[in-house]
Amino acid sequence: MTNQKATGYAGDITPIEAWEILKSHHNSFLIDVRTTAEWAYVGIADLSKLGKETHTIEWKTYPNMLINPNFVALVSSICVNPRVKILSLCRSGQRSIESSRALTDGGFKECYNILEGFEGDKDNNEHRGQRNGWKFSGLPWKQS
Repeated sequence: MTNQKATGYAGDITPIEAWEILKSHHNSFLIDVRTTAEWAYVGIADLSKLGKETHTIEWKTYPNMLINPNFVALVSSICVNPRVKILSLCRSGQRSIESSRALTDGGFKECYNILEGFEGDKDNNEHRGQRNGWKFSGLPWKQS
């Protein structure tokens, strides 16, 4: 885990560490910051075994991929206590860095980026989901 001073947010965690935090901390939230298209066609994390839900809020809106100006306000409407643990998840762990920084700047104290994201890094054939990430780690997910 990296430190907040260096990153601008609480740190980076693996998908397995994210699952453990979500399981053991009542006041922890998973915010999937990908796009509507990604949620529909690729799937989302399934937290039903933990009695929780994945909150889907686009960091960048599809198709123009501009930053969602309401992002922090939308997260604030779900996470009313700034001391909760917020875990941001995107495709590969890049947009979730940006969203974790924005949430920290917005007053949240414990914002984490989930390394590798939902689909993980590309393999030698330019395919995701074969090397690392939420799905590759065998964590629960569902598709609509």
